[in-house]
Parts: sequence; structure tokens; C-alpha cells
Amino acid sequence: MPKLKAEEIIAAVEEKFGGRVKSKKLDAIDPFFVIEPGDLIEVCTFLRDDSRLRFEMLNSISGVDYFEPDPKKAPKAGFEPHTEVVYHLSSITHHHRAVFKLILPRWKDNKPGELPDVPSVSSLWKTANWHEREVFDLSGINFVGHPDLTRILLSDDWVGHPLRKDYEFPLEYHGIRGR
Repeated sequence: MPKLKAEEIIAAVEEKFGGRVKSKKLDAIDPFFVIEPGDLIEVCTFLRDDSRLRFEMLNSISGVDYFEPDPKKAPKAGFEPHTEVVYHLSSITHHHRAVFKLILPRWKDNKPGELPDVPSVSSLWKTANWHEREVFDLSGINFVGHPDLTRILLSDDWVGHPLRKDYEFPLEYHGIRGR
């Protein structure tokens, strides 16, 4: 089977899931499509198991916070505040790649401090275990069903998620002054 182009991969997902692909951007450096968190497991299973696709490898999961903390700049930012979870996959069999995103509210039920939920894909790709822990730790996304969703880079008693744009670094941690 030949290596598929991004538009062919996205077309295969659209063929299978129809309107469940919320949007796509084929002219991006890494073309991507967007799905809802509730469709994540079903779409990922298809991406992994379909013989045309065979995405055996999860390269990365990233959390991105779209938030402009400066009230003067916020109207010009060009986006409503939200969080994205970005997945990069590779097919070792076919030598092609795919990127897709989940677009989430910054906070679950718009309650500041309540982390948004995303199903864990660690049962589909073992590498997701560490990737999801990193995104949880730094970006504050709760991966429901993860076998051990604990901090991986920061200490267990760290408060907050430092890649969130509204995060305030502590002046002191365990008696050690920063900056």
C-alpha cells in the first residue's frame, strides 16, 4: 500500500465518521483535522487498525493554551480562549503521518480551576501513558481512564499547571526563592 497524503488520510476519516470531523486545515504545515473528545477512542481505534492507515505509533500529545491574559490585547488576539490537545501519529508500515486536535474549553463547565476532561488513549498506544501525564502536569488536561495520572515532571506537591497562560509562578518553593 502506498504512502498516503494528509488529505487522503483525512478523507478516509471523513468517509468513516462523516460529520464527526468538525473541521480540517489542509494548507497548514502539518495538515490536521478536529474531532470531539467523545469521538476520540473510536477515531483513534480506526486510525490504528484500518489497513490503509495503520498508525501504530503515537509520536506525541501536546497541550496548547489559547488565552491572552492582557485584557487590552485580548480583543485583538483573534481567538476565543480555549485549550487544544494535539496528537501526532506515524505509520511505520506505510510511512505516513497524521495530526488531529481536540478543542476544549479552558475549564470544565467554565469553572476556573476545574480541568477539562479527555478520554485516555493509553489503552491504544502505550506511549500515551507518559505523553498524557506530561500534558496533565504542565497544561492541566484531565485524561479520564488513564492508569496513573500523576505528575511526571513537577513534584507531587506542585500547585497549578505552568504552561497555562494565566499561571503565576510562585515566588518561593520549599524555602527556595525564585527569580
